[in-house]
Amino acid sequence: MNQYFNNNESLNRELKYISYTFKGEKFRFATHNGVFSKDHVDYATDILLNTIPPLSGSVLDLGCGYGVIGIVLAKTYGLELTSADVNPAAVELTRLNGADNVIESDCFDNITDKFDTIVINPPIHAGKATTYKMYEESHSHLTAGGKLYVVTLKKHGAESTITKLKEVFGNCEVIYKKKGHYVLTSVT
Repeated sequence: MNQYFNNNESLNRELKYISYTFKGEKFRFATHNGVFSKDHVDYATDILLNTIPPLSGSVLDLGCGYGVIGIVLAKTYGLELTSADVNPAAVELTRLNGADNVIESDCFDNITDKFDTIVINPPIHAGKATTYKMYEESHSHLTAGGKLYVVTLKKHGAESTITKLKEVFGNCEVIYKKKGHYVLTSVT
């Protein structure tokens, strides 16, 4: 089965454009069949963006897809943005959508910097080993006092994610919980 985190060259890569409005600002994103939520900004991403408080400094959008979370946060709050995804098609789209510093990377394999904030809408279908690796490695890539923000669903293991984040960071706060959606934050 093809998944959005795998590069599938046989997929139709014809670009389509979607719109998204955040805090009165209109955004336009190019997508195609090779990425997650190609027809609209998914509900969990919208919840994450609307739950995260105003940010400053540097942000890493890990598993960026076509770049929505990082691009919206960077433009809204004037952040220094780095975006990363394992899928070359996602990296290409994120660049096309306006992000300058985009890295093709399996988790943190090609990332050495530290960030004030890391945001993740995890690729649940990649499995717990992958998502847990993202959380574990985020800890060492955050500045002192840096924050990780994760959006997840109850049905996709929100409770086990909370347990994992507490294990890795020693803390985890649920900052949003409604209709099965959770936004979690952990601080270094």
